[in-house]
Amino acid sequence: MEAVNAYVACADDIAAAIKGVAHLEPMFLATADKEAALLALAEARSRLDALALRVLAASDDVGEAHGLKDAAAWLAVESRSTRRATRADLALARALEQHGEVADALASGVLRTEQARSIVGAVDALPRSVTTQTRELARDTMLGLAAAHHDAHDLRQIGKRILDVVAPEVGECHEARLLAEEEARAAATVELSLVDDGEGRCRGRFTVPSHVGAMLRRHLLALANPARHTQEELTDEGGAWKPLGRRLGEAFVEYVERYPVDHTPQTAGVNATVVVTMTLEQLAGEHATALLDDGSRMSAGEARRLACEAGIIPAVLGTASQPLDLGRTARLFTKAQRVALGLRDHGCTARGCDTTASGCHAHHDAPWSRRGLTDLTNGRLLCPRHHRLAHDARYEMEVHADNSVTYVRRR
Repeated sequence: MEAVNAYVACADDIAAAIKGVAHLEPMFLATADKEAALLALAEARSRLDALALRVLAASDDVGEAHGLKDAAAWLAVESRSTRRATRADLALARALEQHGEVADALASGVLRTEQARSIVGAVDALPRSVTTQTRELARDTMLGLAAAHHDAHDLRQIGKRILDVVAPEVGECHEARLLAEEEARAAATVELSLVDDGEGRCRGRFTVPSHVGAMLRRHLLALANPARHTQEELTDEGGAWKPLGRRLGEAFVEYVERYPVDHTPQTAGVNATVVVTMTLEQLAGEHATALLDDGSRMSAGEARRLACEAGIIPAVLGTASQPLDLGRTARLFTKAQRVALGLRDHGCTARGCDTTASGCHAHHDAPWSRRGLTDLTNGRLLCPRHHRLAHDARYEMEVHADNSVTYVRRR
């Protein structure tokens, strides 16, 4: 009972010390004082974490007393923490019992909790054939690297190849095994989910192998490159710069909409395209809507815009719902035509826009969805923003003698 009271008294002292400075405004501290405070608090947090983990590792009886699997389950409920977090803490607490030097470094404030997690994880992942002496050398080496300004992320990467440093003769084989295991695990856990929220947006999440994520990010960063966009495209309506997440989202939309139709996979001989159904009246109307083959809806203007380049086939219906047009094979501009448009237009043909040809869409002046031809005389380059305006019923596009265009908002 005395030991337990000592821990509680320690926690009370910490709470009292925090309360003693809670009223102080850190904004008025000098820069050097803020630096000192942040480092001192980080060290204090490490010491407190070490103490809490030590108690948690010795608390199996708490779980038993409440009929639970372990103390982590009890702590999650009583402290309103997530079970995932408390289980991770319990795993670290038990590992630190086997790695006294790492526990001591954490308790001294020299090591951060995530660094400790990376070190013990790397050492425990070493092959069983590795000797105790080599394990200790690996642990001490990583402790030294942690003290030399390597964070937890660095240590996880270093840990995968630590044997290259302490035991080169087995390091290469170990790294190959770890990479093979990672790749197999990544392939087995690939997942994607998409959910339409019923308000015109689709939300999703995915898990893919790291190299696939890197490839996708590289593609989207290239599309979001500020050099491809005007300042107007890079700022919101209030003039503030769009955050990277917003620009990557817009790049992802462009990535999907402009995916080459001739490269889409086929099922039963049909490309993976989206079919938009509308009547002739809806196709010509400024305020009409169109029906997608999955039951969702979009404006006719958006359907006309997508018909220029995206994997969308307009299914135009006449009377008695008879299909009049299920798409023409020459709907999209060919690569040669795109090159020719680039040589002629040099970039977006909207006045005042300096988007280069590589960042533009090919637009039909006489809409393809209204039987306009896919040829150079009926085509022009427009950046994504001006392409949307060209199909926006709220705006009227005027073509000038020099082949440039301007937009005027309809009254």
